[in-house]
Amino acid sequence: MSEITVATRYAKSIIDLAQEQGIVAEIKADMDLFLKTLKGSPELVAVLANPIISHSKKIKILDEIFLNKVSKTTIAFFKLMVSKGRGEVLYFTAGEYINLYNVKNHITKAKVTSATALSEANKKTLIAELQQSVGGTVVLETKVDPALIGGFVLTIGDRQVDTSIAASLKKMKKEFAAKA
Repeated sequence: MSEITVATRYAKSIIDLAQEQGIVAEIKADMDLFLKTLKGSPELVAVLANPIISHSKKIKILDEIFLNKVSKTTIAFFKLMVSKGRGEVLYFTAGEYINLYNVKNHITKAKVTSATALSEANKKTLIAELQQSVGGTVVLETKVDPALIGGFVLTIGDRQVDTSIAASLKKMKKEFAAKA
């Protein structure tokens, strides 16, 4: 079974438990912290994935890092996952939990890459139009890439809109090459 499939099952179970306890948002914040910590520490990712390191050692490490920073439910979940030999899927499980949380709360993540930084007015306008289009709340991540020359690339889920000048130039180049 793939890591994502396993992670999705565990994420569903922890979100169900969180709903029963009324702490869905608290667990989401814990998972955000966990992901941020793992992204900043490739060593911790390696430790959790390493089958040679004992479960008790992994649990001790997680306790030292997260015991007073996350809820009792979250730390218990981490310990359960590690004791079941699933430490390597904790990262993916946290990501899937956040995805499930976003779906349940109608939150859509969008990413816009532009040639220059977007003004606050442009961001607000783009968010408003996206929210009208997709419904729910839109969380917009912005990135600057001067190679685009002008315009922007908008990505929402598996959909992408590319209005960049660089893409238009590539398209024109292909058309001219095809006609030559």
